[in-house]
Amino acid sequence: MTTLFRHERSKSPLLVSVPHAGTCLPDEIKRRLAAPGLALADTDWFVDCLYDWVPETGAGLLVANYSRYVVDLNRPPDNAALYASPTPGLIPEVTFAGEPIYQDQSPGEPEVKDRMTRYWQPYHAMLRSELDRIRAKFGYAILFDAHSIRSHVPALFDGRLPDLNLGTYDGRSAGVGLVKVAARVFSEHAHYSSVIDGRFKGGYITRHYGDPANHVHSLQLEMAQSVYMQEDPPRYDPKLAGGVQDLLKNLLSALVDWKPAE
Repeated sequence: MTTLFRHERSKSPLLVSVPHAGTCLPDEIKRRLAAPGLALADTDWFVDCLYDWVPETGAGLLVANYSRYVVDLNRPPDNAALYASPTPGLIPEVTFAGEPIYQDQSPGEPEVKDRMTRYWQPYHAMLRSELDRIRAKFGYAILFDAHSIRSHVPALFDGRLPDLNLGTYDGRSAGVGLVKVAARVFSEHAHYSSVIDGRFKGGYITRHYGDPANHVHSLQLEMAQSVYMQEDPPRYDPKLAGGVQDLLKNLLSALVDWKPAE
């Protein structure tokens, strides 16, 4: 039986969350999916590979194993909209390209509740428990939510997405000093384009757990997939990935070295 997630306990103030790289589908869901659903088109492909070195640094790592088509861990439990433009919800029924995920009938309310209980709640219970433990040990905690998306998604944004898209919920989910640290690292790797609080300001995880007043700081990094992989068909490119991993290692190291003001 597939475990719900991989968890490596943090030995530092930093926890890295990877909610959308999972590709597992329960059989009872898989047999009901249409071709676009079976293709798992909206997966954050290979983000778990990009960050597999994280535990070696002492930071924590939490990686979901099930597909976001089972339930989207980065959406609020009430399925409230996070952005002005439409995006797939808590239980996605269409892909980012607008294609149907299910062959016919999408999940009803009892099934939605069941998926929440089985998949959504355990992930978030672990997130909360680990952040509380880290904060109790170090006095503060940093949550880094790692994502990727195709560089061109016309339904969501015009043109090509910048390489690195840092979300801080418009400064509400992380301290100013921590955001400046990230911006400095981006400037040191200027061959990658970057933006802060552009199209992607942070999803539910960033917005819900980020609470600087109570010593929990949360950042989301949405990365254009063209930075580290071939997009169509999805294929990991170790040479490309190695370049951006250098940046990520510098970034996470700088976040760990940061200390909040007394």
